[in-house]
Amino acid sequence: MRMRTATVALLLALWAPFGFAHDYSQGPIKIDHPWSRPTPPGTPMGVGYLAITNSGESAITLTAAETPRAARVSLHESSMKDGVMRMQPLKDGLAIPAGATVELKPHGYHLMLEKLKTPLVEGERIPVTLRFDGAEAMDIELTVEPLDGGMQKQDMKMDHTGHDME
Repeated sequence: MRMRTATVALLLALWAPFGFAHDYSQGPIKIDHPWSRPTPPGTPMGVGYLAITNSGESAITLTAAETPRAARVSLHESSMKDGVMRMQPLKDGLAIPAGATVELKPHGYHLMLEKLKTPLVEGERIPVTLRFDGAEAMDIELTVEPLDGGMQKQDMKMDHTGHDME
């Protein structure tokens, strides 16, 4: 019994960094659970979500991101107004106050991966470089998680006003 328990504990310890750990730290910045969703073939855009914690003493700003998987990555904010989901680019970046965490999540702030070169496939990891004003750039990976990852389907309209789709 003791041997079986020790074997299971060892296997879990060896597997944990790959199955559970999904955060990145560099200086005062911590990135927690960066993820994306699979995209159907021919879909030109994907998304990126994560939480950014700034444990430093001064604010930083997420100013840009890039990935070899897309022609461009932009920062966006989605908001619901009069029953219509609107999405707008964040031209001045996303401020992360000192001592705070800002979440990029569905129906809120997010990374928009534009002009994908190939579809995002469940289980793969997408390399992304995050660029900051006030902190060094960070390399992370978005894990492509299942579409049914706890999200409820909602009937809504999308307004992409001001978003260049070409």
